[in-house]
Amino acid sequence: MSNYVNRLSRLVLTAIVAVVALGGQIAAALEVGDKAPDFSLQASDGMTYSPSQFVGQRPVVIAFFPKAFTGG
Repeated sequence: MSNYVNRLSRLVLTAIVAVVALGGQIAAALEVGDKAPDFSLQASDGMTYSPSQFVGQRPVVIAFFPKAFTGG
């Protein structure tokens, strides 16, 4: 196996382990029915929004589309 493929394999394996470990912690932190923590995100229109802006006004849907391999 070439040195490049070996390094790439290690990187991918490390990323998978990190995602599994962090995913378990995030899933354990919130349960069904819990209120979402307040946070801020920049939207595609350039403005920054947080869920607290919409409490009692309308439902909030957060959709994430990575830029790579999409039209975004």
